[in-house]
Amino acid sequence: MVQQLTPLVVRHTRRVPRPTGPVGEGGAAARRFDAALMSVGFKLSTGLLRHLSGLAEDAVVATAAHTLDTVRAMVGDHVRHNVYFIDFPANVPDTFGFWARCLADALADDDARPNVLDRLGDGLVDLLTLPAYGNYRHAYAEMLDHHDELVAAAGDRMTVLHLGDPADDELTSLYLALAGGTTPLGEEGLRDLRDLAAHCADGPQPPEIPVRENRAEVNRARLTVGAEPLLDTVTDVLRLACALADGDVTLREPTRFRNLPRAVRRTLLAGLDAVVAASPAKLADVHAHREAWKRLGERLHPHEYPRWPHAADVFAVARRQKAAPSLESRVEGLLDADDVTGAAELLTAAPGRLLRSLDRLLRLADGRDERDAVVTAAERVLPRVSGRVVLSARQHLHDRGKGTDRRRGRRVFVNRLGRAWVTDDTRPPLPAAECERLTASLDADLRRRLPVARHLLIDPQILDVALPLSGKATAAGLGVLPRGSVSPVDGELLRFFVYWKQAARSTDYDLSALMLDDEYETVCWLSYTNLQEAEGEHSGDITDAADGASEFINLRLGAVRGSCVVPQVNIFSGEGFEEVEESFFGFMLREGEQGGRPFEARTVRMKSDLRGPGRVALPLAFLRGPDGRWYAKWLHLYLTGSPAANRVEGNRVTVATLLRAVVEREQLTVRHLADLMTGEATTVTLWDGVTVPAGPVTYLGLERPDGLHPDSRIVTPENLRDLIPA
Repeated sequence: MVQQLTPLVVRHTRRVPRPTGPVGEGGAAARRFDAALMSVGFKLSTGLLRHLSGLAEDAVVATAAHTLDTVRAMVGDHVRHNVYFIDFPANVPDTFGFWARCLADALADDDARPNVLDRLGDGLVDLLTLPAYGNYRHAYAEMLDHHDELVAAAGDRMTVLHLGDPADDELTSLYLALAGGTTPLGEEGLRDLRDLAAHCADGPQPPEIPVRENRAEVNRARLTVGAEPLLDTVTDVLRLACALADGDVTLREPTRFRNLPRAVRRTLLAGLDAVVAASPAKLADVHAHREAWKRLGERLHPHEYPRWPHAADVFAVARRQKAAPSLESRVEGLLDADDVTGAAELLTAAPGRLLRSLDRLLRLADGRDERDAVVTAAERVLPRVSGRVVLSARQHLHDRGKGTDRRRGRRVFVNRLGRAWVTDDTRPPLPAAECERLTASLDADLRRRLPVARHLLIDPQILDVALPLSGKATAAGLGVLPRGSVSPVDGELLRFFVYWKQAARSTDYDLSALMLDDEYETVCWLSYTNLQEAEGEHSGDITDAADGASEFINLRLGAVRGSCVVPQVNIFSGEGFEEVEESFFGFMLREGEQGGRPFEARTVRMKSDLRGPGRVALPLAFLRGPDGRWYAKWLHLYLTGSPAANRVEGNRVTVATLLRAVVEREQLTVRHLADLMTGEATTVTLWDGVTVPAGPVTYLGLERPDGLHPDSRIVTPENLRDLIPA
């Protein structure tokens, strides 16, 4: 079991659990291992190389085997990336010339000719009916023969793997970090937590589990070892029931509940009874998930357990047989009566909701006295609000609190699934005085919660990374940053790639890139309908992925017209992003003369899973800055699109409108928290990529430097959530 879970440690921490085995002369095997890692953009740290060199060769080889498998999957090198045009990016044909050649080949094919002639008689030919279109015309090995070796370049990615603690200790530490985290995890993180919780159920537990979805997975593991679940709301019980049914603990999707053993039913009902007995007002939470409660009641049979009457009340409320006025309805009643002060005071019982309601309350307040009452109520509850909600309120005020002359623009909404839409911002501006007061109070509260660093070592490239207030705003993968982050792009050639493998039916994904000018007007695009432009080339359309398929776009950044490049993945037909067996997007950076295969693992800068709703994926955009350099703006967005035949030409206006709203929105970044962590006695050093201080530091950066003092606190994108205060 431990061996099966160690890849989680490598993925989440970039550490290899301390390998064990007999002492020996493993230096030669360790150097071969290091060379194999470097071919896919990874490298052993000095400490890990030294440790492996002192083990017997068999132990080194065993460590190398599973570690290489893990890192190759992280970067997308675990599959074969073929291309339709064998010489890509060289010798990509003109689009219409290529189509004409496919048509000519079909007319020369005795089997295909009759159908093609029938279509020509109607004046229309479907490309998908032409035998030469959409399917690989050569084997992967043949494609490799057409490409020279990749020339090593100083800019190639090199991710260092560090020596970790023994495997059990690493797994426990990772479990405690995920379970006790202050921000919700993404889909992959929740899945990993589920596996770790089962392994660590009878070991150390986090002192607090603030995220309810995490608590559900931990509670399921606790039940397996006979421990009492941690329950303090009725929704905790509902989430636990979903976890036991392998359902959705986020409660986003309906769960089909199973028949439960009598002992488990007793545990759930006893937990419900205790929660409601301690606080009858919590019955109001049932309204949010009434249908789920009704279905769960059919499995728990609460009428069989009269000794837990408060549990039965939960299901009575769900069936509307018992009244339980919700906090929201009481607040709405006060607001309908124009009692803003009373509504704010009532919301102090739910501090997080009060902070989320500040904008509305301030807009409804009549006069300075009511606005002062709202702000005072918010300041009073700040110590009881989670750091994540405080930061969310700070972000909101940053967007809204720019004074009464703030230009009204567009509002962008992104739900927890990454689905986005834009609308006009018709709200009046918030009063400047109250915004300034609240902003100062929120920053003071955050400064109180954050530890003041004695020596802050900062990689400047992390300062513009957006704070991960939710794991839902970051896709799983390598080199992925939270939505809204900005990072520099250095290289002459930018190459996008998408890979997908269908699960049950023919599936056609199309990689495209839209080029926009300063006003977000279309300059041109690259796609299967436009294989060449001055900017670059498309690798060719693949229309079926039974064995997996890849598409690429090669861009010469110096030739890009306009100031914005938006790669996108359109679903033309078949399975959605959440239905396919596997799908991911990424980009590579190369120097002009590097050459190499279409896919070279050590040039991959980012690879992210495509697992979202809708039929069009927008992973990120590339923007030309005022200094002429290119920057990536991370999006992680999905558009609804059409059920079939999505193309870049059809969503240009939607993409441009959405992109304008996202790009022009300023994010709360690591820079903000770094400033709050700096005190009068703090030494701040900007890391130059070479010099490592001798003593312990708090390091903030994109990659962990080799050689940091062992007592250092290290924050990189892999554990950036740890920066969010409790």
